[in-house]
Amino acid sequence: MGKVHDSISGRLREFIEAQKVFFVATAPSDPGGHVNVSPKGVGGSFAVLDEHTVAYLDYTTSGAETIAHLRENGRITVMFCAFDGPPNIVRLHGTGRFVTLDDDEFAGLTAHFTDLRGARAVIVVDVRRVSDSCGFGVPLMDYTGERDLLPAYADRKGEDGQARYRAQRNRVSIDGLPAFDYDPAPATPSDVSS
Repeated sequence: MGKVHDSISGRLREFIEAQKVFFVATAPSDPGGHVNVSPKGVGGSFAVLDEHTVAYLDYTTSGAETIAHLRENGRITVMFCAFDGPPNIVRLHGTGRFVTLDDDEFAGLTAHFTDLRGARAVIVVDVRRVSDSCGFGVPLMDYTGERDLLPAYADRKGEDGQARYRAQRNRVSIDGLPAFDYDPAPATPSDVSS
């Protein structure tokens, strides 16, 4: 049976901080748009800032759906599942915002994370609903380690290469919503790269 909690504290915070992976879900306002769900490896990239605020590093990758959706409507859900130990699922529902490399707030937020290579933003979530449920249907799986591919990729690209990649590939979502839009004129669906 699911339960709603007042905050991220005690055993819920301990559970969240012990997980190796989490999932982020966002959606555009248009009912015809694509819902996005992204797996994220924790590995020092997630932080509970206080009982109602969490943040995670957002990396330079092939898409920018989360940022596009946050720009449009702010809705976000973060989910953690126990893949070992007692079963549990924790969901954090709220509104999010993104703080990019160019924002003054970025440096202060990055103090919560261990490895910034490849980071393009910090996603900050104002958590309005905290719930957990049984997780009986989640399989047991063994954690064997973090992948080292993303930091190596970021090192190879360098800061300039990552910036070029974001400008070319992260300007708009798959539905044509502005994401990392560096131009004064809003991006259009024709700007989406295949």
